[in-house]
Amino acid sequence: MSELIDRARRWADSDPDPDTRAELENLISEGDTAELESRMDTVLAFGTAGIRGVVGAGPGRMNRAVVIRTTYGLARHLGDVDQPVVVGFDARPTSRQFADDACGVLVAAGIPVLYFPEVTPTPLVAFAAKHLDAVAAVVITASHNPPDDNGYKVYGRQASQIVSPVDTDIQQNIETAPPATQIERVDGVLAGTSDLARPVPADLLDRYWDGIAATRSRRAGSSLHVVYTPMHGVGKGTLLDMMDRAGHGGVEAVPEQAEPDGTFPTVAFPNPEEPGALDLALEKATREEADLVIANDPDADRLAAVVPAPAGWRPLTGNEVGVLLGEYLLSHDQDPSTAIVASSIVSSPMLSRIAADFGSRHESTLTGFKWIVKAGLALESSGEGRFIFGYEEALGYTVGSTVRDKDGISAAVLFTDLVADLADEGETVLDQLHRLWRRYGLWVSTQSSILRPDAMDELTAAVERLADRPPESVEGVRVLGITDYRRGADDRPPWLGAQALVELDLGEVGRVLVRPSGTEPKLKIYVDLSGDPGDDPDQRHRELTQQAGSIGEGLAESLGA
Repeated sequence: MSELIDRARRWADSDPDPDTRAELENLISEGDTAELESRMDTVLAFGTAGIRGVVGAGPGRMNRAVVIRTTYGLARHLGDVDQPVVVGFDARPTSRQFADDACGVLVAAGIPVLYFPEVTPTPLVAFAAKHLDAVAAVVITASHNPPDDNGYKVYGRQASQIVSPVDTDIQQNIETAPPATQIERVDGVLAGTSDLARPVPADLLDRYWDGIAATRSRRAGSSLHVVYTPMHGVGKGTLLDMMDRAGHGGVEAVPEQAEPDGTFPTVAFPNPEEPGALDLALEKATREEADLVIANDPDADRLAAVVPAPAGWRPLTGNEVGVLLGEYLLSHDQDPSTAIVASSIVSSPMLSRIAADFGSRHESTLTGFKWIVKAGLALESSGEGRFIFGYEEALGYTVGSTVRDKDGISAAVLFTDLVADLADEGETVLDQLHRLWRRYGLWVSTQSSILRPDAMDELTAAVERLADRPPESVEGVRVLGITDYRRGADDRPPWLGAQALVELDLGEVGRVLVRPSGTEPKLKIYVDLSGDPGDDPDQRHRELTQQAGSIGEGLAESLGA
């Protein structure tokens, strides 16, 4: 107990923020051991996605002291550099201060900074890093996490997410960092107090548009009526600007969710995939008989789409948007035989079938968008083709070469182009989806989860049991083979290395993937099934989806994790 109190007092003494310092001192005076242990014994560790957590006092929370020490680790990793670091931030209440602290540590270390003076989408920060030849980029954002969270995300030289061993080196430097109050820092950088820091150039949006325009095959605008929600995030200004330049002038934002507000007053969980998150957008779209509903998550790196259907509005899955965009780009590519597309291994196999039909190269990667980009850029740099598209089932897409990470804004422009092209021919997105199903097979995907708080060892053991004793069948479907991705990494490319993942091969019927979550105490079960769409593709889709769900639930029960 005394050792815990001593550590908490030392942290409070070194906290430059009076609010979080008082918060920790109050816990000490109340003798709240459980809460102190939560704050002091669980340290936010830096990984390939940076750090993310609940805002509060102590090393186990997001706060100014953690941001300052994290930036110290990044500065030590970068060393003596002349190229700038780009810094941006979202609309969460603490984001601007965290960004100012990050800028202050960087310029105090002699590293030039290019900053966004106001809230900005994450993809635009990544684009700025690439366009401005930066050595790295920092974005203060918690993306679509709950309102109480915040985060610190780092991009590398190519404006793609960092991968190992960069994250490990940054973490090691963070561990050697002195207390936050002892780290040199310049205050008020975002207000112009340092000659080493300046705002990003005023023409940045023009250059971003140039990149999107180069990816488009459509040159005309459209008369589509599109309802858009930025989910209280930072995407509206940039997305409406890009849509207007593309000629899609009929895009209207949901007024209740249009302006940046990091408290997210109309949604409990600001994620377009969450039930109810799109209710306001769908109500507006129904009233106004819109042609399309699109949504970004709060930092605008993801895209969700909902289209009209005979029975109402039909949300498209991330896999459906992925295969629609992938086929669209390949069908308009001047030389698809040199094109490279990629998707995470837990995304639908359908994109690989489409790529094969076009004579293009498809790569499967580990989960995490950094691996999708790593695969595409590595193959591109070795002269094996042009990386034109990548996606993951969790609503993340990269189109063309504008941004080498998830970009919900450029993806929205290209998807609206796709819808407009179809409308010109008197067709709908569902017509196109049915056409793809008839050509490549109807694919459905479901996901089941087993939640075991504080019992990750049980989940790991469940994967081991499945690999050692795979079932002969799942819900009446025969298992024809098994791949254990914990082994054989030397025979696979680096973007498909060792991971706790087991795949059950169901032959022409499909597959099942089982893996522990990397961020939550969950075991995730992905089921992909394929079949003939028949005379009623939508009915067949519902039947296959139900079957896939039953397989996932049945396997979850049998694993008994």
